Amino acid sequence: MSLPAISKTTALLLTAVALAAAVGLDALFAGQGGWVDVGGFLIAVSPYEWALLGTGLVVGLSVVGAATGIFITGSSLIGAAVRAPRIRTKNLISVIFCEVVAIYGLIMAIIFSSKLVQGEPESRFSSDNYYAGFALFWAGLTVGLANLFCGLCVGVVGATCAVADAADPQLFVKVLIIEIFGSIIGLF
Repeated sequence: MSLPAISKTTALLLTAVALAAAVGLDALFAGQGGWVDVGGFLIAVSPYEWALLGTGLVVGLSVVGAATGIFITGSSLIGAAVRAPRIRTKNLISVIFCEVVAIYGLIMAIIFSSKLVQGEPESRFSSDNYYAGFALFWAGLTVGLANLFCGLCVGVVGATCAVADAADPQLFVKVLIIEIFGSIIGLF
């Protein structure tokens, strides 16, 4: 059994990761692992920066998910409309469901930004502000990734809906219900 061939870029990347891991583990086990200070990094970064990064992630990942879903749905819709031109306007609802995923992300970003308040200079780096900053960062990452995968889900189901509708018009409503459930994932 032979191993599959990998590209030079992949081999270079794997070599770099293995080398970095070897150097890091050597420093850690040799008693010089202090320069790998994760806690120091978390505290050195402002809690407001963490909160804003989470807000940016929720918008960015939601829009990327919606755009990818629109691309998948739109390309299948155009291809299926060649066979059955009657599906063009009816299946635009799938594109709208993809856009709704981006709107979910924007609504969450507005909610996140309402949680940001400017504190007094002496209390800006308090434990409460760090907690809020980390909470908004992880919430933004979680909601953004959920909307990213939700956009992909809606795009794939929307593409399936277009192709199924071109083959059999009675399948449109059945597949559309599945698409609605996929779109609701981003809302929760």
